[in-house]
Amino acid sequence: MHQYLRAIGFSEVKSRSALHKIIADSVQDADRRIYTTLGERADEDKDEGLLAQFERDFGSGIGLAVCGEMDEGDHFIYDYYYPYLCGTGVSTAEEVTVERHAAEDSYACVCDELRVGVTMIFYLQNKIGWMRVRQDDFYTPAGTTVTLSALSLSGTIVMPIAKTRAQREDLRRKSVGRNQVIAAAKDGDEDAIETLTLYDMDMYSALSRKARKADIYTLVDTSFMPYGVECDQYSILGEIVDIRRTTNFLTREHVIVMRIACNDLLFDVAINEKDLYGEPAIGRRFKGIIWMQGFLNFPTDPPSMDISL
Repeated sequence: MHQYLRAIGFSEVKSRSALHKIIADSVQDADRRIYTTLGERADEDKDEGLLAQFERDFGSGIGLAVCGEMDEGDHFIYDYYYPYLCGTGVSTAEEVTVERHAAEDSYACVCDELRVGVTMIFYLQNKIGWMRVRQDDFYTPAGTTVTLSALSLSGTIVMPIAKTRAQREDLRRKSVGRNQVIAAAKDGDEDAIETLTLYDMDMYSALSRKARKADIYTLVDTSFMPYGVECDQYSILGEIVDIRRTTNFLTREHVIVMRIACNDLLFDVAINEKDLYGEPAIGRRFKGIIWMQGFLNFPTDPPSMDISL
């Protein structure tokens, strides 16, 4: 059973029979049905049968995706499912590499996003769309952007750090300058690498000195760090720039969707209201563990085989 089901309002689903009913309903009453031939899959030479993905929304922007294959008798063979949150806006335009998971026919995306300071890995939501438009190897076409979203099982609301307008502008300029230095270091600029090393040493020294007398969350405004052994999970601390509430119409559980600014990266996070400690508000900060997902926005629309109900 997928542990992030509770993030979209299924916290009371405990049995396999209840889960199978939700999966069956998602297939039969899908809001979106997406197909592609098996020949579009990287490890298939044949062009027989169809891959299928059925998506059902259980609230505004939250739902369940069920993936599998259609057999020769046009019967759906269930493979796996995952809960999703539909993100908004464009989070990044950096180059993305797509790799298939070993255990099932799902995909992970790898993106070197300079702003977060780590190689970002996320779960691909629109795998069939990528299968249709991919060109060379596992790299996405030029001009592809990414809309990121995330699900969380627990989180805490943290008060913001008070900053003047001048301080915010100064932080923005420093962030732009640091990103430029990181980009130069990636290209092999030795001066840029030395500058980054000195910068990190100075920051570590300053934080170690100040942390003796101040709380760490008054010193660190935002953070984005890998968490645990799964590559697409992260521990984040980010500012809430927008917030909305939605309700799972099947369970009547309330889900909070927050737009988070974390290291200048914008993405949406959904969390069950009962799992969030504190009162969320614009300007406050969210601290929690997330499972990152992403939707690839291709520069041209793929051949349409979607059937929207």
